[in-house]
Amino acid sequence: MTRHLPLIGSAFMAALVVAAMTLFTVDQRQYAIIFQLGEVKEVVREPGLSFKWPLIQNVRFFDKRILTLDTAEPERFLTAEKKPVLVDSYVKWRIHDVKQYYISVGGDETMAKTRLAQTVNSGLREEFGKRTVHDVVSGARDKIMADVQKKADADMRAIGIEIVDVRLKRVDYPTDVSESVYRRMETERKRVANELRSQGAAEAEKIRADADRQREVIVAEAYRDAQKTKGEGDARAASIYGQAFGQNAEFYSFYRSLEAYRGSFKNKTDVMVVEPNSDFFKYLKNPGKGGAK
Repeated sequence: MTRHLPLIGSAFMAALVVAAMTLFTVDQRQYAIIFQLGEVKEVVREPGLSFKWPLIQNVRFFDKRILTLDTAEPERFLTAEKKPVLVDSYVKWRIHDVKQYYISVGGDETMAKTRLAQTVNSGLREEFGKRTVHDVVSGARDKIMADVQKKADADMRAIGIEIVDVRLKRVDYPTDVSESVYRRMETERKRVANELRSQGAAEAEKIRADADRQREVIVAEAYRDAQKTKGEGDARAASIYGQAFGQNAEFYSFYRSLEAYRGSFKNKTDVMVVEPNSDFFKYLKNPGKGGAK
């Protein structure tokens, strides 16, 4: 028995080698193609343990996940107005038919990306050439992306690739055009600002004129009301004076004479020349008898 141990060990090792050459595992993120003498024999799409004939068959794996093609530099396109724009975009894609993919590009991802970039670039150029700057910047970006994705997907199906999505990250003017646009925008903003200032100044003048007119009207109405009130007061005072005079004419005459004396001799330097027997002094001469001589 001991003499057969090396033979058993060799057989076991040989079995392991054969198993290693026969069995292989497919990851859930991968496709596998089994080649027999350089020709595609079978495509394994499901993950798990699979079998191949050793020596005459070999296996090659391909990525099943969604991949990204991102442009290194923005592409320059012309719009319908012949104005240049810089477009930064990316594409989401994956292998749809792995056998056709291998036949078309030899399973070379770099070659596949080159063909994909050319197809998407051509689609974007066509779509941008049909639209204005306003459309490509804001108005129709969603439609552009949808149309390019649809057309590129139809073309790339022929090589086993599915286009999942096409996205425009940024659409901008080139530097030289941007400066011109910014200057034009600045000029337009200044024009609008000056127009608004002029309108504001006109409105201010209108408001000031209206305020001055209202002030004149208010002052005039106040003066009218004051004169009316003063006239009513004077009339009432005259009426009271008249009533007082009617009740006691002698007292009224005496009161008026005192008012006249106060007004005439208000200052010490005042001088008045009258005859001594003038009626002006009748209450000074004989105050107790109501001015009788």
